[in-house]
Amino acid sequence: MHVVIMGCGRVGSTLARTLEKRGHTVAIIDQSADSFRRLSPNYTGRTITGMGFDREILIEAGIEQAEAFAAVSNGDNSNILAARVARETFGINNVVARIYDPGRAEVYQRLGIPTVGTVRWTVDQMMRRLLPEGSEPEWRDPSATVRLAEVHVDSGWVGRPAFDIEKATGARVAFLTRLGQGLLPKADTVIQEGDLVHVVMLERDAAAVESQLGTKPEEL
Repeated sequence: MHVVIMGCGRVGSTLARTLEKRGHTVAIIDQSADSFRRLSPNYTGRTITGMGFDREILIEAGIEQAEAFAAVSNGDNSNILAARVARETFGINNVVARIYDPGRAEVYQRLGIPTVGTVRWTVDQMMRRLLPEGSEPEWRDPSATVRLAEVHVDSGWVGRPAFDIEKATGARVAFLTRLGQGLLPKADTVIQEGDLVHVVMLERDAAAVESQLGTKPEEL
């Protein structure tokens, strides 16, 4: 597919390179022509100097033929404006904007503009590695109603069927990480020592689910 990217910093240039390696066509927009020096020497896509929310610039970048748009400049306002133009003016469904301000990121998520909140993402990643409970969300839906989290499981759950977790908590076991590999649980999958358990749950139930899984299970 054809992808238009606004912002040729480290993220934008890396994204362009990755997309081209996967066989997609790319056009990248930046206010400064010097920024295009970050692109790989093997980059074959288009480079357009200008503002990524300018209609004519977007048309020059092939937005009318594009199936995706990424706004990854260093300005929150520019990113969200460009994302809205791509979606609302040109009807692009696959749109994402990088937002530095966590508060703004949550607002725009709820308005239907998918965002990557740089600060929030970094904090979440650090927290998951610092806290043994691993309770910081790996993912939240835009309404902040459902979360996916790696949850600490008491050793008493070892040897029990993975689906006993669902019976006990009402949450859903999305997958296990076992010896560094992802594993989708089946009816006969049991929790093993060292498994990381990733659970989908309602945000409001998170504390109760984490508390229940952090203690020895009762007989079901």
